[in-house]
Parts: sequence; C-alpha cells; structure tokens
Amino acid sequence: MRKHLVTIAAALTVGLIAGCGGGSSSTPTSTASISGTVADGYLAGATVFLDKNGNYQMDAGEPSTTTDANGAYTLNIDPADMGKYPILAMAIKGKTIDQDTKQTVPNSFMLSMPASAISGTVNSNFISPMSTLIREKMAANPGMTLHDAVTQLRNQMNLPAGIDMLADYVAGSQSGMNMAHYQALHATAQQMSALMAGQATFVMDGSGVIQNRYRGMMATINSNMSAIAANVIDGMGMNSTFMAGMMSQMQVQLGAMPIGGGFANYSGMFRNMTSSRYFWSTAGGTTTPLTPMSGGMMR
Repeated sequence: MRKHLVTIAAALTVGLIAGCGGGSSSTPTSTASISGTVADGYLAGATVFLDKNGNYQMDAGEPSTTTDANGAYTLNIDPADMGKYPILAMAIKGKTIDQDTKQTVPNSFMLSMPASAISGTVNSNFISPMSTLIREKMAANPGMTLHDAVTQLRNQMNLPAGIDMLADYVAGSQSGMNMAHYQALHATAQQMSALMAGQATFVMDGSGVIQNRYRGMMATINSNMSAIAANVIDGMGMNSTFMAGMMSQMQVQLGAMPIGGGFANYSGMFRNMTSSRYFWSTAGGTTTPLTPMSGGMMR
C-alpha cells in the first residue's frame, strides 16, 4: 500500500497564540488519589504530574510521582482538582524502561490524558499515545467533546464501536474476544511513540515540550492516523517507506518552526469528524486509508 504524508504546513492558518503562564498550588489539607498506568508498552520510571497551568512542564507545586516497574502510578492531589487538569507523563531518555523491549527509551517523549477522562476509580487512568492524541484533539478543537474525540480516533483506526480507546490495550491484548483489536492498538501505539520520540531534538527541552512544535507534531500524527494504522495492518514497522518518509519530513518541518510563543492554531488538522466513518475506502475490494480531515488521500 502506497501512502503520502499529510504535512504540518497545510494546517498553519493563523499565528501563534500565547501559552499559559506559570503558577503553583499550595499543599492541600486533604488528598485524593489518581492511580493508573503509563504505556507505550508499560513504562517504568516515567515522571507523572498534574499539569495545572497547561504549559506541558512540571512546575513547583504541581503534584508528581514516578511509575513503578509495571508502569503503575498513584498521584495524590487536592480533591478539588480531580478531573480539572490533564495528567502528563514524561518518558525520560536513558532512565525510563519500556517493558516491551526491556530497555531504556532512546529519546524522551511526553504523553498525556485529558482532564475529562480522569477518574478517581482505582487503576482507570491509562496514559498512552492514544490518550495523548485524544487530549490533543480536544485541546486544539475546543468544540470537541471526549466522546467525539474517542469516537473519531476509533473511526480513524477502523475499529468497531466496542473497543475502548482509553483502555489498557496491553492487558486487553492478552485475552478476550477483542484481543486482536487491542493487539492492533498496542502495535499502533508503539509506532506513534516511536514517531514522537524521533522528534525529541525538535520538540523537547530540559523540563517539558516546546509547545508549538509539539502540537505541530501531534497534528501531523492525527492527520495521518489512518495510514499509521494501515502500516500496522500491513505488518510493516518503522522501517517502512511510509514511516521513514513521515519521520524525515516531520523533522524537516518541525526544525523550521519557531521556538516559543505558545500554540499555533492547528484546528484544521483536528477537525471534528466524529459522525464520519469515511476514513477508509474499500474500492476495488482493497481497504485503503483516506484523509478526510485534510481533504486528501493516502495512496
């Protein structure tokens, strides 16, 4: 299957928007616990924190913790903050261990989950490339609900309605009637995180992410999500022609973007296509990905 890359440049329609400022929280008199897991495969030694000012960096006063050997975490927060702010997780180069490979990650990358998906239910807060993209869809398109974002991503990957895009796909891939679908989710997440880590030089700084470049990276992943899923369906890895080309072109584009100034408007690459399942074509008896979010076709 031949595919082409939908680029960042196609989406930049307005100027930069200033990012959120700093700030810190006081120590709460009581605490609530948020527990869950961080994964590409399970990520041990990742830093998890509540991003209270939305700057994608861990600041003084923001609750934080570190994942254990199984990628699990418990974050103690002020009860008033439950479901109010997103949770971020940074996989750190040379420190965080990906349990899929049993090796430290070669480059740092940032994952997250949207505030509206956070629950106080034990082990329900699974942070992954899937939750990250869902969060970015909602952040770039304020009219998009959690349900919209989850449904849209499911449709982009051509998965049935019963698949929970925020579930622990590592556990789900081990057994059950939907095992094959969760295996596909896991494999796709691995390729998404590899794309994200491959841009570390361009999107990461010492304490977090370079906001404009990070959303540019996620916008490109979003617009090419069906083709990334197709790469997995075809049994192809990061060395496929499509993925190698996507990695290279993203690096060129991100390297040319300015540093600082907050987020640009990428809403054109995060359009709300929730009601549409036409991310795929079956013309000629062959399933191929489409890109209705940008009006083109990957072929």
